[in-house]
Amino acid sequence: MPTPDQFAIALAALNCVSLLLFGVDKALSKTKRQRVSEKALLVSAALAAAPGALIGMVLFNHKTSKSKFRYGVPALLAAQAGVTYWLAYA
Repeated sequence: MPTPDQFAIALAALNCVSLLLFGVDKALSKTKRQRVSEKALLVSAALAAAPGALIGMVLFNHKTSKSKFRYGVPALLAAQAGVTYWLAYA
């Protein structure tokens, strides 16, 4: 069983990966090269990394006009915050 510190480090790493995926996809979009799929971006956000995805969206101004990202990532963030609260105080 992971310790709380190990769990926090894993969450931080997942969020960094999600943020970087948005940055890489934005850079690839400017060079017309093969991009990171939208499915991969959303899955990365769903894997407890919605904060990193949302920061990546805002920081790189990427995918902010697409509804499934504009509303989906904040919804994932709210769901993840709710689960975190429930686990912490249940």
